[in-house]
Amino acid sequence: MKRTLCIRIGAALLTAMPAAMVLRRIEAAEQGVVPPENEELAAITERGKLLYEYDQAAWHASDAVQTANPKNVEGQRYIAKKENGKWTVVFGKLNEDRTRFGITYEAEEQATLRQFAVRQEPAERRGEGFFLVAARAIEVAMKDFGAANRPYSVAALPGPAEQLYVYLYPAQTKARVYPLGGDVRYLVSADGGRILEKRQMHKTIIEAVPPAGKKSVGGFHTHVLSDLPEDTDVFHVLTQDPPLPEMVATPHFTYQVKTDGTIQIEEKRQRKK
Repeated sequence: MKRTLCIRIGAALLTAMPAAMVLRRIEAAEQGVVPPENEELAAITERGKLLYEYDQAAWHASDAVQTANPKNVEGQRYIAKKENGKWTVVFGKLNEDRTRFGITYEAEEQATLRQFAVRQEPAERRGEGFFLVAARAIEVAMKDFGAANRPYSVAALPGPAEQLYVYLYPAQTKARVYPLGGDVRYLVSADGGRILEKRQMHKTIIEAVPPAGKKSVGGFHTHVLSDLPEDTDVFHVLTQDPPLPEMVATPHFTYQVKTDGTIQIEEKRQRKK
C-alpha cells in the first residue's frame, strides 16, 4: 500500500458528476466489473463511524478512569457499547473458563464523547449480555491475531444476526501521526466463541503525517486486497485533527472518503494487464 499527500494547487479535488457516474457504471458492467451500490458504501461508512466513536469513547473513558484510580484497572479490558445514543465503557476481566466478565468500573458518556462520568463498582459486577460475549469475542480474535511489534487497539461492534465484528488496528502513539494499515476485522459467532470470517483490511502500515507549513486537502493510498474501501479508511479520515479526505485507489476504482465519512466513487480505473 503506497500513500502520498495531495496538496492544494488551484482548485480543490474534482468530484464526479452524476452523468459521469452513470457512464462509469455502464462501462464497468460491459467489462464485467460493477461498481458497488450506494447501500454497500453507506454500510462501510456506518461501520467506520461507529469504530471511530468506539475508539474515542474508549480513549476518553480510560483517561477518566486513570484519573480516578489508575492502578485499579491495570491488566483489565475495556469494552464499549452504544445504547440510546450514548456510549458506556466498562472495565473488567474475563475469568479462566470464560463464563464471567467481572466489571470493576463503568464510565458513562456525558455531553460529548470527550466527557465521561466514572463509577466504581462497590463489589465486582457480573457483566452479562453484550459485555460478556464481546469479551469472549475479543479474546478469540486476539489469539488468532497473535503478537504484534507495536501497540494495537481492539474494538467489538454489533454485527449481523447478533454476531460481532472485532477490529484490531494499530494504535496512535504520536501526536499528529495517524497510522493506517496492518488491520484485521473478524466476524465472530453470537456466543463470542468462534471466528466465522477473517478480513485482512490492509497489510502494510503507513504513518500519515500532514506536511508542516502546507495546506493539505487530503491523502491518497492504493488498496489491492479488494475493490472496496475499508471501515478503517473511514476511521482514518475521522481520526485526523482536523479530518482530511482520503482518496483510495483499488484495482478498478478510485474512491473519495469525505470528512464526514461518506464515500463516493471518483473514477473507474483501467486495470493493467
